[in-house]
Amino acid sequence: MAIERKQWHHYADVLEHLKTYFPSPVSDPIMDGYFVHSISRFLDQVDSLKSAKPLLGNGIKNSHYEASQQAVFPEAISSIEDMIGLLADYCQGMTIWSHPNAQLNVIPPPTIPSITAFVAAAIYNPNIITDEYAGRFSEAEIESIAMLSNLVGYDPQQAGGLFTFGGTGTILYGCKLGIEKILGGRGMQEGIREDFKIFSSDVSHYSRLNVAGWLGLGTKNLIAVASTSNNEMSLSALEDALRAALSRGEKVAVIIATLGTTDAFGIDDLAAIVHLRDNLVDEYGLDYIPHVHADAVIGWAWSVFRDYNFEDNPLGFHARTLRSLTDSLERIDSLQMADSIGIDLHKTGYAPYISSVILIKDRSSLALLSREPEQMPYLYQGGHYHPGIYTLECSRSGAGALAALASMTLLGKQGYRVLIGHNIEMAEMLRERLERHDCIQVLNDYNYGPVTLFRVYPPGVDAEKALHCELNDPDYRSQLMEHNQYNRQIFDLICERVMQGEGVLLSWTLAYRYANYPNGPAVAALKSFIMSPWTDLKAIDAVVNQVMEVREQLSGS
Repeated sequence: MAIERKQWHHYADVLEHLKTYFPSPVSDPIMDGYFVHSISRFLDQVDSLKSAKPLLGNGIKNSHYEASQQAVFPEAISSIEDMIGLLADYCQGMTIWSHPNAQLNVIPPPTIPSITAFVAAAIYNPNIITDEYAGRFSEAEIESIAMLSNLVGYDPQQAGGLFTFGGTGTILYGCKLGIEKILGGRGMQEGIREDFKIFSSDVSHYSRLNVAGWLGLGTKNLIAVASTSNNEMSLSALEDALRAALSRGEKVAVIIATLGTTDAFGIDDLAAIVHLRDNLVDEYGLDYIPHVHADAVIGWAWSVFRDYNFEDNPLGFHARTLRSLTDSLERIDSLQMADSIGIDLHKTGYAPYISSVILIKDRSSLALLSREPEQMPYLYQGGHYHPGIYTLECSRSGAGALAALASMTLLGKQGYRVLIGHNIEMAEMLRERLERHDCIQVLNDYNYGPVTLFRVYPPGVDAEKALHCELNDPDYRSQLMEHNQYNRQIFDLICERVMQGEGVLLSWTLAYRYANYPNGPAVAALKSFIMSPWTDLKAIDAVVNQVMEVREQLSGS
């Protein structure tokens, strides 16, 4: 329904026109139909951008960024029709995460109900600072927290939590709770006047650096603990580091255990970390208990297999997949031992960005972060749910909570088992095919997630021997750097193919890990991260074929 433009002389005339730019507050079949039609037109225009490529349209040109910096605030009113075309155009170059040839990162295609939840939140604009502003969106947050608590093994009657601004937010809350537990909540008023240490794996997410910096501790108080070849935190290195700190009289606020690293799906031994923490508290006679936060933003979803019958295997997974699932679950099954857990529904939960949860074993500890309601006199005059008293955020959308509830209720354990199991099954098939080629080395062969990291070697190089030397021999440094560059060339050529509508879009990591000697250089890698239910054996074979074809292309150049 296009609205005819005309000359306006009074603001009331303009206002009447502007009202048509908003969903009607009361039932209005004409305007409601126009709203649906507008959304439909947008979807039609975006659909026209789809092709054989796992990207919308023709990609992004760098020159656009220079032009974007020249943008000025518009003077005139535009039209909905013009804006629909503009918005569709801004989708150019966006990855289609559901495409079988999109294997970039741990980003899923959202379910239709979770998308609808975001639409609902966009229309009605809930702010879960209080249920006065959020209605039943607040209920969705409480229900989602209870469901996740039940899933990971927390007592839903004792546990609590909230949706926050991403995985970094979950770590921020976990670390802040660890600090305030030592200070008895005084830090909220008096600030932090002494150093506290945060321990995490050296291959854990870089957001730990943000958290240490933004909390005011500084990255100097962040202790990076060495990891093993399986990309899990070394327990002996952690014990040594903790003992050294405690012997110096330093206070350990938080130990971050990673349950599924971003690059290689490394899983720390959470149960052993908690036992170590408890033993050291007793041995050193600490008057506080260091907080253990589980950064399980990726790995949490494996909890759906806690009560799966692996012996009968009713879903019919292959043996390699079963081994992968059981080995991962052995670690993830101890999530209930953590004091807090970070969960991203927008990663392995198949919900849109942002849908992140900080889950807390004892919700009474949130009181350590609280403010007095009198400090916010314009809020909390009614209602029963007032998380804004203790949240960092003063504005929190209800979209993530409702989307999480939608995807979890839609899929249930069975749906998640199928999606995760399929991703693992395809990843295992990829590894199996890569392992058939002597020139390729799979790097994370003992990290059984949906991600596969691998390196390709030029003709005449013994790949297995080369990788061993790269990781352990300082005299092999120059060859390591050369092979990094070689793999980068392969990655760039693959990207060129994808932009021409051929092949599978992979990812690249500059540092899968570092060589195992002092000042060892980074070991780069090609990466496949399978998250789409549409990824099949055809897409898996395409990955291997394109790698070998590009390698041959390089050899002939």
